Amino acid sequence: MDYKSTAKDILEALGGKENVTAAAHCATRLRLVVNDESQIDQKQLDEMEIVKGTFSTGGQYQIILGPGIVNEVYKDFAELTDISDMSTSEVSSAGSKKMNPIQRFVKMLSDIFVPIIPAIVAGGLLMGLNNLLTAPDFFIEGKSLIDAYPNMADLAALINTFANAAFVFLPILIGFSATKRFGGNPYLGATLGMLMVHPDLLNGYGYANAVASGEVPIWKIFGFEIEKVGYQGTVLPVLASSFILAKLETLLRRRVPSVLDNLVTPLLSIFITGILTFIIVGPLTRGAGNAVTDGLVWLYDSAGFIGGGLFGLLYAPIVITGMHHSFLAVETQLLADVVKTGGSFIFPIAAMSNVAQGAATLAVLLLTTNTKLKGVASAAGISALLGITEPAMFGVNLKLRYPFFGAIVGAAVGSAFIALFKVKAIALGAAGLPGIISIKPGTMTLYIIGMVITFAVAFAVTILLGKRDAKKNGVTTS
Repeated sequence: MDYKSTAKDILEALGGKENVTAAAHCATRLRLVVNDESQIDQKQLDEMEIVKGTFSTGGQYQIILGPGIVNEVYKDFAELTDISDMSTSEVSSAGSKKMNPIQRFVKMLSDIFVPIIPAIVAGGLLMGLNNLLTAPDFFIEGKSLIDAYPNMADLAALINTFANAAFVFLPILIGFSATKRFGGNPYLGATLGMLMVHPDLLNGYGYANAVASGEVPIWKIFGFEIEKVGYQGTVLPVLASSFILAKLETLLRRRVPSVLDNLVTPLLSIFITGILTFIIVGPLTRGAGNAVTDGLVWLYDSAGFIGGGLFGLLYAPIVITGMHHSFLAVETQLLADVVKTGGSFIFPIAAMSNVAQGAATLAVLLLTTNTKLKGVASAAGISALLGITEPAMFGVNLKLRYPFFGAIVGAAVGSAFIALFKVKAIALGAAGLPGIISIKPGTMTLYIIGMVITFAVAFAVTILLGKRDAKKNGVTTS
């Protein structure tokens, strides 16, 4: 393959090198920032055999080329545009300058929570494994596995300890990631998180009971009383405190003489932020975080299958805007206090949406006579069923439109079904077929039924819409 010629054709379709301001690549995509997307010749890109799809999101224009190929094309593309080697984070930062305030806020949440997802996923899946060992009637009628085999009890206890670690010490993970994102020293952020879950404090999970019994421990300092309470499993308090810490540290580094900087700046940053956290920031944001979580759980429980169906219908359109990244903070809070919330209702609905996108794309595979589209649809459809929807959604469904409508209808029906039966997840993971291991024991079968319903409805509706579209235009779907 002539990669240089391909890179030249792509650059020409993008409007020339004057229209490209930043470029990088990930495993499968060219990730670009362009000055004016209206100058892009979309038809020319769509007709290129090597291009598997394109989409615009988060201030970036992305071209799907596939693994291996993208590396070779990028080398020549970078040379043609005179752009030095850039990381995806640098391109992401350049793209964020084109975003509106809401998009920038969502991106900020994404930047904070995406890096800590592996820790949360690991903890959640271990929690699911513990539930398999301790849940009655799952393998043996009337008994759990540890009831039937008592010698497995300590194994379950050990797994439970491993599972809880990421959630008990969640403020440390968020403190590190958030402080880094806000421009501060991430190790000071981790220290702040440690302070907020210090073993000398009342465990945050016991705060409600302590308030009810009037036994909340306090510090008495010069006549002031400060509640001596930890922030285990919280999100908003550490986010707000990390922001204050990063900005305070930046301010001090500008004002403190360089000779004293390494001594004075960390000391004052942690001490002042810690005081503010326990007196003002923590109590206020703890209440706000609990209110948001309680409100969402109440809304989901109250709205029932209608609310679930509506959420499923809107989930894919929300993904297009990038706003779905804001759900990470909510899901983290729901999973951090799974005993109270029962788990996350967002993950199963996201899974239904992804399965629906995959089903619609595979329906296009059946309908179309276009060889290139068949190749894209087959790979993208399977990928979506496994939880990766960008190729399916942006490479096929949105371009043809009717598959996207079929997908959101399927997602709505499947989401309504799982909402009716209160199917929730106890971990994050691949939101699709593999997501079953993240689902709360006792509702796994319902989750599978929900996926089958979602797939069937999305596939059938897409077939019907596709045939109507073909008949309307007097041609076979292409």
